Amino acid sequence: MGSQEVSTVDWQGKHVTVAGLGVSGIPAARALHERGALVTVVNDGDDERARAQAAELEALGITVRLGDGATLPPSTELVVTAPGWQPDKPLFLAAAEAGVDIWGDVELAWRLRGDNGKKAAPWLAVTGTNGKTTTVRMLASILEAAGLRTAAVGNIGVSLLHAVLGEQEYDVLAVELSSYQLHWAPSLRAHSAAVLNLAPDHLDWHGSMEAYAADKGRVYEGNTVACVYNAADPATEDLVREADVEEGCRAIGFTLGAPGPSQLGVVDGILVDRAFVKNRQKQAQELAEVSDVNPPAPHNIANALAAAALARAFGVEPAAVRDGLRNFRPDAHRIEHVADIDEVAYVDDSKATNTHATEASLAAYDSIVWIAGGLAKGATFDELVTGAAKRLRGVVLMGADRALIHEALTRHAPEVPVVDLDRTDTGAMSEAVEHAARLARPGDTVLLAPACASMDMFTNYNKRGEAFADAVRARAETSA
Repeated sequence: MGSQEVSTVDWQGKHVTVAGLGVSGIPAARALHERGALVTVVNDGDDERARAQAAELEALGITVRLGDGATLPPSTELVVTAPGWQPDKPLFLAAAEAGVDIWGDVELAWRLRGDNGKKAAPWLAVTGTNGKTTTVRMLASILEAAGLRTAAVGNIGVSLLHAVLGEQEYDVLAVELSSYQLHWAPSLRAHSAAVLNLAPDHLDWHGSMEAYAADKGRVYEGNTVACVYNAADPATEDLVREADVEEGCRAIGFTLGAPGPSQLGVVDGILVDRAFVKNRQKQAQELAEVSDVNPPAPHNIANALAAAALARAFGVEPAAVRDGLRNFRPDAHRIEHVADIDEVAYVDDSKATNTHATEASLAAYDSIVWIAGGLAKGATFDELVTGAAKRLRGVVLMGADRALIHEALTRHAPEVPVVDLDRTDTGAMSEAVEHAARLARPGDTVLLAPACASMDMFTNYNKRGEAFADAVRARAETSA
């Protein structure tokens, strides 16, 4: 099925099992029921919230089975799953044995686009281990600056089903896709797509790094105009080579250095395009200045180049790339400057929940007091510490798995002073900021980039970042 073709399915009387209540399962069940499908929702949980959700669906005539997400209902012709359900669940094994297709919410949205009579908007898709949300929001900002009707959707929190079935009509969608979502999206065919980077993540779900990379690479399948890859990450280019794309689709690289033909890159502080110009062998088109990127950290410039490449693949003019990047404001807790106190910058990158994201964060500053720790999720820290050792003025460790980072520091940066906070209560953050302030010197950056998940101490990375920002602002008031 070509990229712009719209799939038509006769849903009337079709027995569909929806796996999982929640942000994707409930909209999927409703949409299918409205189209005449006979929907059964299965859910592992049977708590008060699930029962309330089930009651709403049952009032519509949808069957709901709580506390039993393992058994495939009789007569099932299709399973639509929430993206987080692991592929080895008994429900899916039973479906595969019965020859029943399994779709995710992204696949369902792809199949339903244009179903309500609206024009089916093309998708510009972004995946990668880190930087997806920022890149998709940058892309949407650029598309808006070009006067296009667009939205940042997908794994970013705005439901794709809502985008394709709602009343708003779009010219193009900027779509963030996780590896989970891509695993269950066999017929997705984007206009153009980017894989920003690849590092070990979610391996417990995928089973291996090879399987994780293969699911990320699905985003390139059937692309019509451009497969955007990271020239500094050869694994992303390998995925382009392996993809089955439409004839004429091009491989477009992005690099923080000077670009070659069919690449976007940086020359003398200018973001330039040598891919979407008439004579790419000899010419480059200026798109924006590095100072137009907020913040201008190296990995964020890479995000901007990837977003620019996708926008240019869609025909966006250079001025809109510049204006879109200038208009963009990053989400909270992503290299967010909180305050300057006594000539020391305090930066919140609580979203750096793995070593790959933290490596990029640490690379953005020359002299750092690093606040780190939390739940390691099986990560090791030797490579991260080795790469950052020369930049570290000091380190403050907190959280359940802080010892793993401390051991790596002892091995690879023994001269760096370390404060080890033997506490995991939420109040530890204030003490961490106080210790960091004592270690810092004028010109340094105190950087919260934990390299770990937050759930040992905080509800999520947002709450962790807020605790850091609150502690910094409290310190700013006392030192004013």
